[in-house]
Amino acid sequence: MDTPPSLFGPRLAPASGRAPKALVVLLHGVGADGQDLIGLAPHWARYLPEAEFLAPDGPEPCDMAPFGRQWFSLQDRTPAVMEAGLRAAAPIVNGFLDQALTERGLTDADLALVGFSQGTMTSLYTALRRPRPCAAVVGYSGALLGAQTLARDIVSRPPVLLVHGEDDGVVPFAAMTAASQALRGAGVEVETLARPGLGHGIDPEGLVAGLDMLRRHLPQAIGGAA
Repeated sequence: MDTPPSLFGPRLAPASGRAPKALVVLLHGVGADGQDLIGLAPHWARYLPEAEFLAPDGPEPCDMAPFGRQWFSLQDRTPAVMEAGLRAAAPIVNGFLDQALTERGLTDADLALVGFSQGTMTSLYTALRRPRPCAAVVGYSGALLGAQTLARDIVSRPPVLLVHGEDDGVVPFAAMTAASQALRGAGVEVETLARPGLGHGIDPEGLVAGLDMLRRHLPQAIGGAA
């Protein structure tokens, strides 16, 4: 069996200057890379001083642009084809997460996944199928793939926050409602935040909501901070 490729990307060390007590992994959208989402980390780091932030690059070059990375191809957007791409990507992501946690002496209870667009799809698919639940998943402008088989496939039920712009022209706003209904039907605790007037992006209100989710479910990342 071929060894899954290793993932690399930018990181931000804990603001405390100490060894991390929590890990926040940011998964970018198609055609971007880890540099795109590591920009969120400074906004959150001062409030999560014991957390380390990692933003790995996707395992494949983007096949729809001459730059950027992807977690799986979106050239064929048939649900079954996209889900097959996620099944192939999940072991790569899991390998990265397992190694990162082991190296830091942490567990899934110390881990949160944050995704944007295709990174949200990848975060949800991976987190729900990991042997042990992570602390939380925050998904921006994404969708849930594999909803039809979720009841059969689900292993872990971490709490999930979904944030989506009502004017998203890339991933339809309706994807948030569909995802939240399917997740709740599978016994997952879900919070949603609709952002009027927002397109395919993350706004300040979404950043605040994401931080609140992380602070509630990763208290070890706060440490002694106020």
